[in-house]
Amino acid sequence: MNTQKLLQLALEGVDTLGYQLDQLGLTSRVNRHNLAAFLFTEQKHLEGEWDSLQAKVDYRRAQLEHLAAALESRWDTLTGALLGRFKSTS
Repeated sequence: MNTQKLLQLALEGVDTLGYQLDQLGLTSRVNRHNLAAFLFTEQKHLEGEWDSLQAKVDYRRAQLEHLAAALESRWDTLTGALLGRFKSTS
């Protein structure tokens, strides 16, 4: 069975379920259009969450790079001073 047939079968099942629920007077909101709207909304919600996580990761990465650069600068200063001290005593 290909993807289109499976999708069509699933949508027909949603339509049938919606019709049965409507006949029982429970709800008339179960149909393929509401399902598609719900899925689209959730997709956009997840995309927003992903973007938020990416922004947090990028922020932390920038902080770590700044810290690494500061540590490297201090290390270079310290080693330079120590090497200068040893060269002057030799």
